[in-house]
Amino acid sequence: MSWIEKLYKTYENNINSIGCGDVPLLPVCHTTQKAQVQIILDIEGEFLRASVVTKTDARTIIPCTEASSGRTSGVTPHPLCDKLQYVAADYTAFGGEKDACFDKYSTLLNSWRRADSTNSKLRAIAEYVMKKRVIADLVNAGILHVDARKQLINQWNSETSTAPELFYLLPGGTDSKGKSKPWQADAFLRWRVECPRDPQSDVWNDRILWQSWITYCGNQSNTKGLCYVTGQTSSLADQHPAKLRNDGDKAKLISSNDSSGFTFRGRFLKAEEACGVGIDVTQKSHNALRWLIARQGRRDGDQAIVAWAVSGVDVPDPIADTFSMLFKGHEETVKRESEYTAQEIGEALKELIGGYSAKIGATEDVLIMGLDSATPGRMAVSFYRELTGSEFLQRVMAWHDLNNGCVWRQYFGKDRIFVGAPAPRDIAECAYGRRLDEKLRKATIERLLPCIVDGTPIPRDLVESCVRRARNRSGLDHWEFEKALGIACALYRHHNKERNYTMTLAADRKTRDYLYGRLLAAADSLESLALWLANEKRPTNAARMMQRFADHPCSTWRTIELSLAPYKARLGGRAHKQLACIDEIMAAFNADEFVADTPLTGEFLLGYHAQRAALRADSANDVQTSDDTNEQETIPQTAEQE
Repeated sequence: MSWIEKLYKTYENNINSIGCGDVPLLPVCHTTQKAQVQIILDIEGEFLRASVVTKTDARTIIPCTEASSGRTSGVTPHPLCDKLQYVAADYTAFGGEKDACFDKYSTLLNSWRRADSTNSKLRAIAEYVMKKRVIADLVNAGILHVDARKQLINQWNSETSTAPELFYLLPGGTDSKGKSKPWQADAFLRWRVECPRDPQSDVWNDRILWQSWITYCGNQSNTKGLCYVTGQTSSLADQHPAKLRNDGDKAKLISSNDSSGFTFRGRFLKAEEACGVGIDVTQKSHNALRWLIARQGRRDGDQAIVAWAVSGVDVPDPIADTFSMLFKGHEETVKRESEYTAQEIGEALKELIGGYSAKIGATEDVLIMGLDSATPGRMAVSFYRELTGSEFLQRVMAWHDLNNGCVWRQYFGKDRIFVGAPAPRDIAECAYGRRLDEKLRKATIERLLPCIVDGTPIPRDLVESCVRRARNRSGLDHWEFEKALGIACALYRHHNKERNYTMTLAADRKTRDYLYGRLLAAADSLESLALWLANEKRPTNAARMMQRFADHPCSTWRTIELSLAPYKARLGGRAHKQLACIDEIMAAFNADEFVADTPLTGEFLLGYHAQRAALRADSANDVQTSDDTNEQETIPQTAEQE
């Protein structure tokens, strides 16, 4: 129960954030719903007007019961704001086909009203509801629409006018012709009560009303027992909150609502024997988790990963790439066409970690939690770690460290070139392609989390998958190859830390695979230069044969070298740098290693990338001999295609 305890403490440390923000930290015994209609009343409970709620303003904090917060079927009303099916007594009179739920709704609302008779807004709403003309007033106000028989319609048939706004906001099924048929009575209703000398007319933002409902709920619970989190006797929760990842999420972390079959699998007689959590604790813990995921979590389908400090201070995102972590939500404002160099990134990282260190105490609790669900109703904690603030920052920094981290020059588009570590999601797409299965992507991200958080080695199969895809250059677009190359180099370098690879060219490294990679880069550079001068836009022979070269380097090099003859003749003295580079590399080979035609490892990608970068740097001030200029001209097109 450690994660519940930490979330409970997080909630207590961030009470000032309750009700604030686009996705607020919720008060106890409250949840959120997307409202479509709102009714405005006066203090006497008289109808004033009504309006349709726009999508941007739809999220509404509403009071709820344990049962209604996770309802999926049956008649379980919310106590104040709910669907018209619950709120309107005249629901059936206007064509309602579902079972009317007004009796249970009005019973709950009036019970709350009697418990807090001094609340004028609660009294006004209850008195208006008991007039039993909610739908009639909405029809008269032009919010709901009826046919000639005074029945609510579920399809707008007029060909001369567009459907009302409400029809586009409501969920609905489809008819036999595939046209949307939203049922108007499914609209979720919220209230506003205009009171003299009270500027807060929105009941969903009224803190006095929040506290009134919390007090009422606290007096209703009768189930007492030992709370496994606090170790104290308190009112235990029968049901636990849902909606953790989004407003429509029905999956729960704690659930025991089975009543037959393999219930508890013979281990317990009652659910309470397995786990007892107080109402206050579970509400605050789940509300804190929902708030954290919305505020700083990463969601990928059903998977959600979040890191947080118990005190509530900001922490770096452990699964972000270096660029996103440095600029944290402001990537659009810092994009530029020039590259972010290793020196710039290194200085920014030191400044960032220094800032976090000043806010996060060395011994403060920092947690990383991963959630996932295999079915719509059940959720599991797929990853969980508790670290001190200093440990967390140290491990995140180790992943992004320029000397020993999973770092290389990354190309994520023409205006997002940086030296740093890729994100786990990008690694998954590099290993298995952009169209990889969602389950495989989530599984890959979960496998990479321990590499970042615990410092474990990157799985070898992931490294090899990224290397295989990067060397298949002819099967990738330019931008996709550049991205795959940077990620593959970063993973291979991190997986073989003991070899001390550098991101710059290591001219003194004489290993066979590294030299072959340099050789391929020199040949590619020479032919690219010739093609640019001739204004020819096509891939070089080195690019087309890269995969074959990786499998059979010696025999493929003979083919590539022979194909360079006409380009050497065309360039003359302009190719002296590339030719000198090829001669230097050939002289560094061991003869026996050169003629061995065994496949190359991922090390050849490091040599290829480093040698290509070195040739570009040497030619940066010579436009006529720059193969980089030709490539830059093609980058905007491929980046736009991306």
